[in-house]
Amino acid sequence: MHDEIAAEFWQGVEEFNQQQFYACHDTLEAIWMESMEPQRTFYQGVLQIAVALYHLENENWRGTVTLLGEGLRRLRIYQPDYGGMDVAELVQQSAALLGILQQMGAEQVGEIRRSLLPPLHPPDGAISPTDIKNLPNPAVQLPYIRKIS
Repeated sequence: MHDEIAAEFWQGVEEFNQQQFYACHDTLEAIWMESMEPQRTFYQGVLQIAVALYHLENENWRGTVTLLGEGLRRLRIYQPDYGGMDVAELVQQSAALLGILQQMGAEQVGEIRRSLLPPLHPPDGAISPTDIKNLPNPAVQLPYIRKIS
């Protein structure tokens, strides 16, 4: 698989990892719309997971579950890694989150959001990877994109 990745993709990854999911959506959508296969489906899968997490921020259970499923479906063929990104880890984390959301149901989406995400408007506006790894629910964590060498 030819896996040249647009430089702008890494800006989207940084936004994703800082939980700036709307900004990530804008960044990735711009490169997705102009890309060709196989990158197009790859970008779309990452984009859908970012939008799913944006829906989670807004406690939209149906949007979160639907887009996590679509993103996972698209990204599975790019495992274990693609374009310098650890796809398998993102797929595993996203699938775990999807499983928890499906198990707990729509009525628990607010509780899930609060256990995984900080308040909607943190004072400094950015979340560090350390903060993400130290969230209170060890059974599931917010998906995080890891770059590989």
